[in-house]
Amino acid sequence: MCAILNIPDDLVSEVQKATGQKSKTKAITTAMKEFVRQKKIKQLIALRGKVQIDYDWKKEEELEIKAQKEREKLLERKR
Repeated sequence: MCAILNIPDDLVSEVQKATGQKSKTKAITTAMKEFVRQKKIKQLIALRGKVQIDYDWKKEEELEIKAQKEREKLLERKR
């Protein structure tokens, strides 16, 4: 997308230095991606303690081991 923006030159220069990008476009894109990433992290952190997960990993592990044994039996039959 092409857009005309009025961004102060000193701010663009600072973003270029912070991101290590020579291109203004790449510098601004990098900064925007990082901003969005940090916002998403904050949203996930805000969910801490609010989401209850009832997960029995031991049961899941047992089921996976059983399924693996079944797959192995099928492979042996095909040989």
